[in-house]
Amino acid sequence: MTTQALQVRRATIEDLPRLIELWKVEKLPVQELEKHFKEFQVADDGEKLVGAVAMRVEGKDGLLHSEVFAHAEQADSLREKLWERARMIAGNHGLYRIWSQMEAPYWKSAFQEVPAEAASRLPAAFANDRPWRFLQLKDEAALNVSLDKEFALFREAEREEVAKLFRQARVFKVAAVVLGVGVFLLVIIWAVMFLKARAQMKSSGSIAPQIQVVEAAR
Repeated sequence: MTTQALQVRRATIEDLPRLIELWKVEKLPVQELEKHFKEFQVADDGEKLVGAVAMRVEGKDGLLHSEVFAHAEQADSLREKLWERARMIAGNHGLYRIWSQMEAPYWKSAFQEVPAEAASRLPAAFANDRPWRFLQLKDEAALNVSLDKEFALFREAEREEVAKLFRQARVFKVAAVVLGVGVFLLVIIWAVMFLKARAQMKSSGSIAPQIQVVEAAR
């Protein structure tokens, strides 16, 4: 079997009977794992399931656990493919850390011993008395600082946008006042001109009869 021919994917309900067989061979807690079979990533050679490992996600932490293989001599080559899949899942979930208690040399080389400052970050849902190893995927403190900076920049941009809107509102207000005053002045000018024209028309009308009277007297 070559690893290139393998399909590595999430377990489905159709994989459960085969998983149960492998769990029993490895003397794993079948009833407990059966409840969480969707955590398993499986390696399928096209005919049957040949290996699997589970990845449980809790917040920003992952737990790699419960590996099983149909053939022990294929274990490390399968681990490489399954680990690649688990890392992809961790990236998709934005995990900070992956924890493990698996004893195979392959996993001991992939994970490191837990330093004292990181031990407190182990999720309570994972905790037990066995030794832990872990892999730090992201610098949580640096991410928090980055998020704080991004939030500060966002707030500053919001303040600038609000200030810009206020400036525009003031400009519009001044323009509206100027326009209003201009319209008012035009109305006054129009009224004055209208009144003058009306007065001229009246005065022209009163002169005409006087001329006619004079001419009649002659």
